[in-house]
Formats: sequence, C-alpha cells, structure tokens
Amino acid sequence: MDRRTRRAAAVRRMVYWDQELTLLLNRLIRRRSVRAFFCLISRLGNGRLWYALMLALPLLHGIYGLMATLHMGVTALITFTFYRFVKGAAQRPRPGAVHEVILQGTAALDEYSFPSGHTMHSVMFSLIAVAWFPALLPFLAVFTMLTALSRVALGLHYPTDVVLGALFGLLIAWASLLAAGF
Repeated sequence: MDRRTRRAAAVRRMVYWDQELTLLLNRLIRRRSVRAFFCLISRLGNGRLWYALMLALPLLHGIYGLMATLHMGVTALITFTFYRFVKGAAQRPRPGAVHEVILQGTAALDEYSFPSGHTMHSVMFSLIAVAWFPALLPFLAVFTMLTALSRVALGLHYPTDVVLGALFGLLIAWASLLAAGF
C-alpha cells in the first residue's frame, strides 16, 4: 500500500470515528435533564460566564484584575477574528445537516461546524484567567471540558471540531501569554 492510499484510509477511519462518536454522544441528550444541563453549559460558554468573570475580576482584584480582563478582552478579539476566518474558509456543515438522526439540542449560532468557537474561546479564556489567577484552575478546567462535551452532545459539532478548536484556543492563549511576559 503506497503512502497516498494509507493516508486516504487513515482519513476515512478518522471521519468514520468522528461521526460515530458524534452519534454516540448525541444520544445523551435524549434525556431531558441532560439536554437542559448541556444547553445551560453551552449558553454560559457562549460568553456569559466569561463576561461575568471579566466584570468580576476588576471589582474583586482592582488594577490587577483589570489588567487580566484587558488581556482576556484583547485576546478574545484576536481569537474571534481567527475563528471567523477559519470557519468561513472551512465551511464544514454541522452534524445535523449531514445526518438526519442527529438531534440538535439548541439553536446554532451559524451554519458551519469547524472549528468549535465555544471550545476555542473556553480554552483561551481559561488559560489566560488561570495564568493570572491559578486558583481558578479546577473550576475553569471542568467548565471548559463540559463546554467541549456539550458542543458534540448537542449535535452542533464533531469531536474534531472541538479538538482543533481547543488546539487553536491553546495556541492563541500561549502566544498571548508569551507576548504579555508570562
């Protein structure tokens, strides 16, 4: 088997497992309580939690909190710009648009799946917030993982959308932290 054939087979296997895992996780929201929980996580991950945190930090920590908020705000603008560019270039349809059996648990913010902006922003915000306030790590780590899981369970993203969204968020946060001297 030549290199091109092996690569094509690997891509087919990845697509297969991406779809199968999406279908499996989407079954979780058949239970009303699970669906409500993931919808709440998704709404909070759409900015509500991050905006509340950015408002609270200066109130609780003065100028230090304000500096952290400004750092998160500027990086969020960069992340959003990158996210819109990649999403527009990739134009990957959402799972529900491809698979009739996918139950979409909440309304999508746009029509495309790749990358997961919720996950990208959650990872970026979490890493920057934890760099400034390490005590936030346990809460933000759990919340970020739940946000990522919610996006697949709600039928809005494939696992690869979430994994690569997390990777993009990590790289942008890392660059931002390096630029800020962390």
